[in-house]
Amino acid sequence: MSTALVTGGSRGIGRGIVEALAAAGHKVAFTYASNHEAAAVLVRAVEAAGGAARAFPADVKDFARAKEVFAEIAAGWEPVTILVNNAGIRKDGAFHSMDPAAWQDVIDTNLGGTFHYSRAVIGDMIRRGGSIINISSVSGVIGLAGQTNYSASKAGVIGFTKALGKEVARFGIRVNAIAPGFIETDMTETIDAEVRKKLYAQIPMKRPGTVEDISKMVVYLASDAAAYITGQVLTIDGGLS
Repeated sequence: MSTALVTGGSRGIGRGIVEALAAAGHKVAFTYASNHEAAAVLVRAVEAAGGAARAFPADVKDFARAKEVFAEIAAGWEPVTILVNNAGIRKDGAFHSMDPAAWQDVIDTNLGGTFHYSRAVIGDMIRRGGSIINISSVSGVIGLAGQTNYSASKAGVIGFTKALGKEVARFGIRVNAIAPGFIETDMTETIDAEVRKKLYAQIPMKRPGTVEDISKMVVYLASDAAAYITGQVLTIDGGLS
C-alpha cells in the first residue's frame, strides 16, 4: 500500500485519520507539535494493531522542516503519495479586539501549513501521482462569528484546494478538502454542557459528528474508489451549513 503523511496527527481528528489509514493498510507518518508522549502512544497503538507508523516533531509553519520530514520518510519508506493537511489551531475572539498576532498565527498555521507540506511533496507527486486531502472547516464554508481568523484560513484552504486541483490533475494528482462541522473530540469535551446543548440545537441532525465520520472520508478520498474526484469540498456537518 501507499505511504501517507498526516500533519497534526497525534490527537483528535488527526489521530483518528492516522489510525484509519493504517487500518486500511497504508504506512502512516504523522507530524506533531510538542506532545512527544502522545505521539509515542499513537505509534505503539498502530503497531500493536499490525500497522506501521512514524512520528515527526514539526511546526507546520516551518517550510524547511516540511522538506526534511518528506526526505526522512522517503529514506526509510517509500515516498509519500497521500498527504493529509490536518494540522490547525484556533484563536477565537471578537474581531474588533483581535490581536494581529492571533490573526497571523492562525493564518500561518492553518493556511501556511497547508501550503508548506503540499509544496514540499508536489514535485515528487508530479512524477508518481497521489492524493492531497486538506482538512478545512464548516467555518470556512459559512463563516462563524468570533472566528474571522479561523474562517479566513479555512476558506483559504478551500480556494487553495480548488485551484491546485485544477493545476495538477494532469499529473494524476487529486486534491480535495473535507469541511467538518462540530466533531466530538477530547478538545470539545471541555465545552460547558449548556453551550454544547445550544450548539447541538443548531445542527439539523441534533448531534455532533464523530472522528470516524471524518477519517472514513479521508480513507475514501485516498483510495482508487475516488479516482475521478478532485477539486471538491465535502462538508460533513450534520446539515449545519
